[in-house]
Amino acid sequence: MDSINIQLPHTIQRPSAAFSSGATTRTTQPLVTGTSVVAFKYKDGIIMAADCLASYGSLARFRNEKRLLAVGDSTLVGVSGDISDYQHMEHILDNLMTEEYYMDDGQKLGTKSIYKYISNIMYNRRSKVDPLWNSYVVAGIDNGEKVLGFVDLYGTTYQSATIATGFGGHLAQPILRKRVEGREDEITEEEAVKILDECMRVLFYRDARSLNKLRRAKVTAQGVEISEPYSLETNWDFAESIIGYGA
Repeated sequence: MDSINIQLPHTIQRPSAAFSSGATTRTTQPLVTGTSVVAFKYKDGIIMAADCLASYGSLARFRNEKRLLAVGDSTLVGVSGDISDYQHMEHILDNLMTEEYYMDDGQKLGTKSIYKYISNIMYNRRSKVDPLWNSYVVAGIDNGEKVLGFVDLYGTTYQSATIATGFGGHLAQPILRKRVEGREDEITEEEAVKILDECMRVLFYRDARSLNKLRRAKVTAQGVEISEPYSLETNWDFAESIIGYGA
């Protein structure tokens, strides 16, 4: 006796669904994003900060995200852009450090090597027309040398004494040029914290995708240290003089 196959309506895969499940897709725009990262060199090392907000479009959706990552003993990575792509990169870096640990050959990946590794990944994905929608700031101490570099979704790289991503490139960078550049070997940690907080406060005032809750990190010869979240004090009295404010 021949078997009878019965297909219920909810088990039938429509042609459009079958096509979409097998089609190659690309992320065409980031969804949940983090904004600016600010970093610069100072007397004892490099200091960096990023706020704790991850925005879903214009919605301030996630308010306790960590966008600063310690990689190894002497490298710090900060990220702007798509949070899911950052989580993918975090997973890659975690696997890399695990492999290095199991090699047990007495060698350690320095900041320059990690910076090059990240830039190669970003350029490789860009070449496949499937970029990771992020900008990375990589900081660390490599054989006594302070290293502070930038890499974007195209794999473009550069190194500088001051780096700011996102809106920070427009709003924080002028402050850094005035207060930091040319004085990197004179600035104490206390002054560096004040400058960093000033930059992040300006970004909170002017960037609609930012938050006054942030994390600060530093990398010195002693290693990487990332603070717990803290909030900046703000004062909006100046806004009363802006035409249209509160209207």
